Amino acid sequence: MLNDLKICLTILRRPEMQEKILFRNKVAKHLRDFLETENFADIETPILTKATPEGARDYLVPSRTNKGSFFALPQSPQLFKQLLMMSGFDRYYQIVRCFRDEDLRADRQPEFTQLDIETSFMDEEAIMSMMEKMIRGLFVKTLDVDLGDFPRMPYAEAMKRYGSDKPDLRVSIELIDVEDLLKDVEFKVFSGPANDDNGRVAAICVPGGAELSRKQIDQYTEYAGRYGAKGLAWVKVKEIGKGIEGVQSPIAKFLNNDIINEILVRTNAAAGDILLFGADSNRVVTDSLGALRLKVAEDRGLVEDAWRPLWVVDFPLLEWDEDSNRFHAMHHPFTSPKPGQLELLDTSPGAVKANAYDLVLNGNEIGGGSIRIHDKETQAIMFKHLGFTEEEARKQFGFLMDAFEYGAPPHGGIAFGLDRLVAILGGQETIRDFIAFPKNNSGRDVMIDAPAPIDEEQLNELNLKLNLK
Repeated sequence: MLNDLKICLTILRRPEMQEKILFRNKVAKHLRDFLETENFADIETPILTKATPEGARDYLVPSRTNKGSFFALPQSPQLFKQLLMMSGFDRYYQIVRCFRDEDLRADRQPEFTQLDIETSFMDEEAIMSMMEKMIRGLFVKTLDVDLGDFPRMPYAEAMKRYGSDKPDLRVSIELIDVEDLLKDVEFKVFSGPANDDNGRVAAICVPGGAELSRKQIDQYTEYAGRYGAKGLAWVKVKEIGKGIEGVQSPIAKFLNNDIINEILVRTNAAAGDILLFGADSNRVVTDSLGALRLKVAEDRGLVEDAWRPLWVVDFPLLEWDEDSNRFHAMHHPFTSPKPGQLELLDTSPGAVKANAYDLVLNGNEIGGGSIRIHDKETQAIMFKHLGFTEEEARKQFGFLMDAFEYGAPPHGGIAFGLDRLVAILGGQETIRDFIAFPKNNSGRDVMIDAPAPIDEEQLNELNLKLNLK
C-alpha cells in the first residue's frame, strides 16, 4: 500500500499531470462562468438517495439508523432537478459526482463527474442552441478552435448510414443498403436476409482497399464477428463497368453482371477499392459494419483531422429488450414523447419518437438530454408501458407524482460527461489522465486499498451478514 501511495504522489507531482488537472479546472471554470452569465443557479442535490429500477445498478449504502433499509448513490440528479423546476428555480446547474455499479469496461469510472443542467420554459431547439453556444465558446477559450455549425441528424439516419447513434463524421465511409438487388440470387447468405423483414444486407466501400491481403481480410472478419457477424463477404474492384470480369471475389459467381455493376454504382466504388458486406439481422449488420467502418478507417489513415460536432435527434422513446421481454426507456422514464405521439404508445410503442437530443463530437457522446414529462397523466402512461403496475410506480415514484399535483412548468435539460469532455479537449484517449485520484481498470482505488472488507462489529451495527458464496 505504501508503494501504491508513493506511485500516486509521484504521478501527481509530475508537471504534465499537474497541467492536466489545472486544465480540467480551466474547463470547469469556463462552463460555470457561462452558466452564471445565463442566470443559472448552482444548487446541490442529495448524494444519499433512493434506488431506482431503471438504468445501471446502484451503489447501495446500508442505513444504521433505519434497520434493513438502504440509501443509493445517485446515477444522476434527474428527479431532484425536476423537483427544483416545479419549485420555481427556472435555471439550475451543478457539477456533480454520479455513481454507476456497472460491469467493468475500458476507460469507465464507477464514480464520474457530469455537468448537470435543467431549465424551464425552453423547448428542444432553445436548449440545443444555448448548449451550442456554451460548447463553441469552450473550444475557442481552451483550444482557439471554432467548431462551426452543429448539424442535426435523426437517430434512424445515423444508424442507417453510420451504424451508430454517435457517428464519427470524420470518417466518410458509410453503410450502403443493397438488399433490394440481392433478393433473387442463389447465394442464401445474401438472399435470406434480403427477403427477411428484420434482415439487412449492406456494404461499406473502402478506398484503396483492394490492396488488402487475405490475412488482413480475415482479421477484419474476426473483428466483425465480435459484433455478431457470422462472416464478411468481400469484392475487390479492378475495373468499373465490366461486371464479373472487373472484380475479384469468391462470391462473384453467385452474382451477375447487372447486379455487380449496380452495386458498384450505388456504393460509388472506384478501381482499387474493396467492398465489405454484412448480411444478417438488421441489428447485427448495423452493429458490425458500424464498428468495422471505424476500424478500417483508423488502420488505413482515413480519419479526417478535424472537429465534427453533431446533434443526434428523434430517438425512439422506447427500445425492446429481448432478455427481459419488455420495453425500456431509451433515455430514462421521464423523457417526453414528441407532440401528438402519445396515443401511439397503445398501438405502436416502438415507433414513438422522444423529445431527446445527444451532442456527439468525433464519435463520442459528450452530452445527452431531453424535454421531460411535466404532467401526472402522461407520466402514469409512461410507467404503464414500461411494465410498472400502479402500485410499483407509486412505491418508486410517488413523490414525483404528488409533486405534479402542484403544477409543473414545461422543462428540460442536458448532462455533459465532464471527464470525457476534458479528455477530448486535452487530446487524450483516457479520462483517467484528467482525474486526480482515479480508480483502476478493476474499479479499485489502489492507493487507499478500497473497496475493503469491514469488521464484524460494523456489520453487526448495520444488521448485515456476509454470504460470499
